[in-house]
Amino acid sequence: MQLEEFLESTARVASTKVALVCGDHRLTYGEIEGQCNRLAHSLVAAGVERGDRVMIYLENSVEAVLAVFATLKAGAVFVMINPTTKAERFAYILNHCRAAAVVTDGAKFESVRSALDGSSVKAVILTGAEREKQNGRRVLSLGEIVADETIHSEPPGKRRIDVDLATLVYTSGSTGRPKGVMITHLNAVTAAHSIISYLENTAGDVVVNVLPLAFGYGLYQVFMMFRVGGTVVLERSFTYPAAVLDRIVREKATGFPMIPTIAAMLLQLDLTNWDFSHLRYITNAGAAMPLEHIAKLRRLIPHVKIYSMYGQTECTRVTYLPPDQIDTRPGSVGRGMPNQEHYVVDESGERVGCGVVGELVVRGSHVMRGYWEMPEETDKALRPGPLPGERVLHTGDLFKTDEEGYLYFVARKDDIIKTRGEKVSPREVEDVLYALPGVAHAAVIGVPDEILGSAVKAVIVPRAGVQLTEREVLRHCAAHLDDYMVPKFVEFRDEMPTTASGKVAKRVLSEEAGQTA
Repeated sequence: MQLEEFLESTARVASTKVALVCGDHRLTYGEIEGQCNRLAHSLVAAGVERGDRVMIYLENSVEAVLAVFATLKAGAVFVMINPTTKAERFAYILNHCRAAAVVTDGAKFESVRSALDGSSVKAVILTGAEREKQNGRRVLSLGEIVADETIHSEPPGKRRIDVDLATLVYTSGSTGRPKGVMITHLNAVTAAHSIISYLENTAGDVVVNVLPLAFGYGLYQVFMMFRVGGTVVLERSFTYPAAVLDRIVREKATGFPMIPTIAAMLLQLDLTNWDFSHLRYITNAGAAMPLEHIAKLRRLIPHVKIYSMYGQTECTRVTYLPPDQIDTRPGSVGRGMPNQEHYVVDESGERVGCGVVGELVVRGSHVMRGYWEMPEETDKALRPGPLPGERVLHTGDLFKTDEEGYLYFVARKDDIIKTRGEKVSPREVEDVLYALPGVAHAAVIGVPDEILGSAVKAVIVPRAGVQLTEREVLRHCAAHLDDYMVPKFVEFRDEMPTTASGKVAKRVLSEEAGQTA
């Protein structure tokens, strides 16, 4: 099965069902299918061939969803670019993947127009632009294409099989150059089916998604709903939390995916002002949710199932914690999702027992093919597995398990702080900080120290109207942590730097700490 068949199969049996809600737009499966087919034919007519890369540089929108499925129908590979991406990074990705086409809006087109000169791009499709010529390159109007009834509304003939690439997902580049994670149709379909099975998604589900579609976690909300025939409600962001909560109530949403920064914003509101009686589940991925946040959500909306999950761009998802375990194992990210295996190894590659910290290794058909044209980076991540001829994913993340096999995230290998000869997990210190009343956001990093090697530093954003002091923070930490884990430095900020996907940007904090040291 290929990803575009999620849409095609549902459109055949439920063409009048609302598939996508975005702003004032409500599109049915039949409408989306027809518009995607017209756009796919136009991509092919513009010279996009099987396996070509099509960059999609748009906000969360109807047009972004159309572009994804049209690209797949054309037999090409879509490359979602976060709408906040700057021109320099855009140009790097454009040239690195040698894109054949770009789908964007007028304002973004103007900001990256110079990057297209001399590139491999054959066509640009703009949302709402008139057809024109630009340096010999075809510039087409997406709006005109999808409304043109002279273009075939049936899908083009199949031009790929399930082991072909479906998408390149570029990493944030926090540890160097952005890497293009190669995800095949088989990878994505396998992951989607596994997640659907444990979330128990059905055609009756309505998911409100505020996460960027350039973030795999956000994109899969669309894939999963289209597979089961549900409805996805796209929001551009969580900038206005109350408005999003109003939408959840109005659309009678059953699912709401979040990340820890969203949870922190959510918990600063009085949630009793909203009726969440239709909400069935909340998911968390991208980073571990602070234990204090989990406890507060359980108290405020006890009927809602909370799924703590772990995954990576390189394999989408690995584990989930069944909701009936959230109260007894709140610090765990669970056990393996269906149709995959994982284990924990030491530095020599030997498997370790329960309670021993080691690197998580993952095997399964959801694991990426590799990094686009980066063989050395690929070989570091994908190494020989336990069976002859296979390669497995070494995640670079440190975990330990309990006696029943439940996984507990410790840290990224690169994030572990070595101080006074001891190893400190930032997550463990952050959980203690979040238990201090008045803390809205917290991040822990290591900073250079001539005596300690590295010193533990806490960066804190207080809740609105709360005054915290360094002395209060240190006293609280000393009461709950071993002395070598207690931060040496405490910094208060009005806001926390985040990545494009909404995670705390610890690299930025570390760089700033190095500049001020």
